[in-house]
Amino acid sequence: MLTTNPFDDDKLREECGVFGVFGSPDATALTALGLHALQHRGQEAAGIVSYDGEDFPAHRASGQVGDIFGSEDVIKSLPGHRAVGHVRYSTAGGKGLRNVQPLFADFEFGGLAIAHNGNLTNSLAVRERLVKRGSIFQSTSDTETFIHLIATSLYEKIVDRLIDAVRQVEGAYSLVVMTQKKLIGLRDPLGVRPLVLGKLNDAYILSSETVGLDIVGAEFIRDVEPGEIVEITDDGLRSIKPFKPQKSRFCIFEHVYFARPDSIVEGTSVYDVRKHIGRELARESAVDADVVVPIPDSGVPSALGYAEESGIPFELGIIRNHYVGRTFIEPTDQIRHLGVKLKHNANPGKLKGKRVILVDDSIVRGTTSTKIVDLVRQAGAAEVHMRITSPPTMNPCFYGVDTPSKDKLMAANHDIESMAKIIGVDSLAFVTIDGLYRATGLEGRDNDNPAFCDACFTGDYPIKLTDHNAENKDRKLSQLVERQSA
Repeated sequence: MLTTNPFDDDKLREECGVFGVFGSPDATALTALGLHALQHRGQEAAGIVSYDGEDFPAHRASGQVGDIFGSEDVIKSLPGHRAVGHVRYSTAGGKGLRNVQPLFADFEFGGLAIAHNGNLTNSLAVRERLVKRGSIFQSTSDTETFIHLIATSLYEKIVDRLIDAVRQVEGAYSLVVMTQKKLIGLRDPLGVRPLVLGKLNDAYILSSETVGLDIVGAEFIRDVEPGEIVEITDDGLRSIKPFKPQKSRFCIFEHVYFARPDSIVEGTSVYDVRKHIGRELARESAVDADVVVPIPDSGVPSALGYAEESGIPFELGIIRNHYVGRTFIEPTDQIRHLGVKLKHNANPGKLKGKRVILVDDSIVRGTTSTKIVDLVRQAGAAEVHMRITSPPTMNPCFYGVDTPSKDKLMAANHDIESMAKIIGVDSLAFVTIDGLYRATGLEGRDNDNPAFCDACFTGDYPIKLTDHNAENKDRKLSQLVERQSA
């Protein structure tokens, strides 16, 4: 029996979500609520570590937040006025329980718990250097690299050790770190991965998205800046900027798909950006049709924007079942063939005899798109046109997103006309890269100085890929393989 949904393998998987609370007697409960709001960022595992004044109680498990932290007894087992939490999709390191975060370690200065969102692109190189110096790794997650760099640093203060550690790594990351005295948040120098700061009464809160603040009733203060370290203690908040300022390269796919539509990222409403993308699509690739139908849920705001701009009616021609996170059916070939109907079902009354525009956020492998188009045609659609709210996904992400290799990315191996034939649509169009940038409020993409990380579309990787060059691509982090229990 599977514990994850085998019918939803055609999306880019967001890397992780992090959350931290300092200064509340309900720190663990608030963290569990915050993780619940960030569940969309990772549904394989979750964990919380708290500090009760003496010890660091921890609870980590595979599964979703409600299943893991839905019990009052579990919350009470994690006392304290500060806590740090994490929800996870595995990118680097695999799915074993040893990789479930937050990770914890004892140092000479005391305990430290760390939650990490993103990926290091030189983790292998740094890890090999540390192993030669005597470090013993217990996980295959690149997050543990931070722990060993902190442990081997010769600086005295924890913040100085952390600065020393992040100066040695490359990649995209947001970190939330907790010690006996502090809660620390930081972002990579280019700000690829998100992190926001909020306040609830006298408590400070760190979260991957503003929806984490909303769910607990916290006030949004600001984004943690690229390359910034915020240090929270009983004396208040201190900002440290150890890196030379660089132009931000925030991940543009947060606007397209990763972030919740009710989040505010980098000062911009995700919902509004997605509606603007739909409008751009309607202007760039208009087609005569009777209805605009979103592929739920991520396609809904953009489909609304497309409908408003084009004047074509918006209809919910596909209905999503929200209760398929885990399947109870052994996925035989026959069940896999039917599997898309577990998540999506056609609404025939809105599709039969109609020329339909389907709006979705991306095409990765193309398998789900093909099945949904078939579903719509079986419901009687006269024509099916597909419009995608991101440019073609041509390249894998190495910055914390679980992306198939290039040979499995449909757009990297087929032109748009061929993709349309494979998927089975009458026409297929993607928003242009300039259209995507315009939807965020810019005039277009400045190719000499882009405002976002868009490497999955353009191949323009803003951070070195040390572990992924030709010399290193076949080397592994670990030979240990964990067997998952049934």
